[in-house]
Amino acid sequence: MAKYVLVYSGGMGMAEDPETQQQIMADWGAWYGVMGESIVDGGAPFGEAKHVTASGIGDGPLGDTPATGYTIISADSLDAAAAACENHPHVKHGGQVQIYTWIDMGDNS
Repeated sequence: MAKYVLVYSGGMGMAEDPETQQQIMADWGAWYGVMGESIVDGGAPFGEAKHVTASGIGDGPLGDTPATGYTIISADSLDAAAAACENHPHVKHGGQVQIYTWIDMGDNS
């Protein structure tokens, strides 16, 4: 099995009303439950950002749609990883998921 990094962007952010917050958390919990041992790293949301380019260090992310979080999963193929995200809670709540193949560079220690 290969590893895949799911990078989240967009979405509605944290809902203000507690009922919607509970539903979003329940949707995420259900997705994690379905994924089971395929979850390599449950991930986390992202906070403030800086970027570094040849021009120097700047405030904020690059691009029009900044990344908002990540999860790492294992799957048999990139297509299987994408299929596992078809009903992803982030998509259900207005976001997008980009899926990248994790390329193992060996032990870097």
